[in-house]
Amino acid sequence: MRMPFLGSAMALVLASSAVSLVAQRSQVGEGANIDWPGVGGSADESGFSQLTTISTANIDKLGLAWSLDLDGEVSLEATPLAVGGILYFSGSYGAVYAVDGATGKLIWKYDPEIWKVSPARQAMGMGVNRGVAYDDGRVFIGVLDGRLIALDAKTGTVEWTVNTLPPGTMHSLTGAPRTFKGKVIIGNGGADIGQRGFVTAYDQKTGAQAWRFWTVPGSPEQNAGDPTMDMAARTWNGQYWKTGTGGTVWNGMTFDPELNRIYLGVGNAGPYDPEKRSPGGGDNLFVASIVALDADSGKYIWHYQQNPRESWDYKAVANMIAATIPIDGKPRKVLMQQPTNGFFYVLDRETGKLISAEKVGKVTWASHIDMATGRPVETINAHYQEGPVDIYPSTLGSHNWQAMSYSPKTGLVYIPYMQAGARYGKADKGFLASITGASATFITEKRDKDDLTGALLAWDPVAHKARWRMPRPFLWNGGTLATAGNLVFQGTADGYFRAHDAMSGKELWTFNAGLGIIGAPMSYAIGDTQYVAVLVGWGGTTAAASEVLNVGWKYGQQPRRLLSFAIGGRAKLPPSPPRDMQVHALDDPAILLDEKAIAAGREMSFICGACHGMAFKGAGAPGPDLRESALSLSEDSFFQVVQDGALAERGMPRFPLGKAQIHNIWSYLRATSREALGTRKPDPDAPTATRF
Repeated sequence: MRMPFLGSAMALVLASSAVSLVAQRSQVGEGANIDWPGVGGSADESGFSQLTTISTANIDKLGLAWSLDLDGEVSLEATPLAVGGILYFSGSYGAVYAVDGATGKLIWKYDPEIWKVSPARQAMGMGVNRGVAYDDGRVFIGVLDGRLIALDAKTGTVEWTVNTLPPGTMHSLTGAPRTFKGKVIIGNGGADIGQRGFVTAYDQKTGAQAWRFWTVPGSPEQNAGDPTMDMAARTWNGQYWKTGTGGTVWNGMTFDPELNRIYLGVGNAGPYDPEKRSPGGGDNLFVASIVALDADSGKYIWHYQQNPRESWDYKAVANMIAATIPIDGKPRKVLMQQPTNGFFYVLDRETGKLISAEKVGKVTWASHIDMATGRPVETINAHYQEGPVDIYPSTLGSHNWQAMSYSPKTGLVYIPYMQAGARYGKADKGFLASITGASATFITEKRDKDDLTGALLAWDPVAHKARWRMPRPFLWNGGTLATAGNLVFQGTADGYFRAHDAMSGKELWTFNAGLGIIGAPMSYAIGDTQYVAVLVGWGGTTAAASEVLNVGWKYGQQPRRLLSFAIGGRAKLPPSPPRDMQVHALDDPAILLDEKAIAAGREMSFICGACHGMAFKGAGAPGPDLRESALSLSEDSFFQVVQDGALAERGMPRFPLGKAQIHNIWSYLRATSREALGTRKPDPDAPTATRF
């Protein structure tokens, strides 16, 4: 099940003067880039602003310049773009907004109406979207159902639409496109359910396909004549194309104009258990790898695999930063990434050769990376081939999709770090086994003092060690922004927007945003004014891991907003409800429940977990905690929502289940409500984020 969110299609021009808004030449910093034209700021994906007006010297004078409420939105993962004084960003289900960067006035909004165009694909993933791309007067958005859409940046009208997904697959699309050299590139998701990964580049003007690169091999017939896929196929065994492969590119992609290359961050394998997808061995290229392609042709150049025979839902999809740094006293063109597996990698981006790889925090699946071979030295039973084993990091990783940033001024990388472990083992029956081929259990008890907490961590990629660390009490925090004013900005799970000294880590400024933040901030300038902006919208995978990620934000109670700050800003936010960890469950004692229906519903409830929580233990987003829902008290109303799609326009997909199946799910929901109220004994077999 997915979350309701309010949305309607519109593409409006509110004022011609706003549409033609052009930023004046900035005086805020010599040679400064006043715009923020890409997700990571510039092509290097560094998340670094050259603007200097906001600095450590005056950060205490930073205030809210303006805010814009985003009615109907839920999880906001995007980083806004800024071009010519206009901000462009995406909402939960791929709605695109254009906003005046000086005033916060909405210029236009476009809604792709997934519920109407592709109702069957609406349920393929969570209602999240990580951003838009811009180039030459067009804004590009990829939406959940697989469409890539080009919009006129002035009006929001559609110029062209292309379906990026083959027919009959279970892919989804939540990542931001990237633009380069007249092309726009997009990947997709679906690795957890074994979908074969690929990326596609399209002509920006026409939407015609320029090239496509598959990140894992297909059947022998599909690989025929493709030397790269033939090479990759030799690292797989069995009929992997039938079992499933994974290896999707759903987040990190970096364009290198110096070398005319695109670097792809390739995701995890699916099924997770390597013996189910590739029995008898094999590295399984290119899962959990960075792959370099020629930007013009999409041809393979090199790869580096972080996790050969990936078995833990580890993925190389975090943002990859291109930079030139001193290595052994000489400048080297490098690519830096801290993926989910816990190591920080520095690669030579010309050759793909490993320069360094060190543990950022607690890592137990490998002792170290062998610098001679570039391969990890794995610990005993790391692939859980001999039975269940506790491993760090968990499937969430020590760094997930939330962007890290790099300051060439300090030479440090600023990482939203997490620490949690997991128990991995083989699964031969049950829903999870049928989907992933393995079980993974988040460990909720603290093994040491830092477990289930986060940190803002400054990493030195030359000395390959941490320079400072600022603890966060909660695990799931936002991406980072580094600036030439020697500042690092980050939003946190507890609802605060924070600024730190980039050299020391000292917290210099905080703002109560009223809701948890997961997206990365950005900075732009209009005239002599520098702004820092961030989207406020808690969510993402919080419900699926609610025991670990729930911090008390209630669905629909706190406004989702775009906030923009400037020196001397005096705007105020109205108060909103604080965090609340109590479950306000509802129940009708007159409802009689059948234990067989409850047991059957428990097994099927997995389909609801990504948005409403395992065993319906929601975390405020991306869907409501249904134990607190008055609508779900009525089985008829519940049926209308699930089977008939009564709330599809608001983001809750239709699920074509039988009446008996829906009755079972509803019965289990009602039972969990009574457990929360203490009127029913807790279910020891309930699926949770800490026990699948």
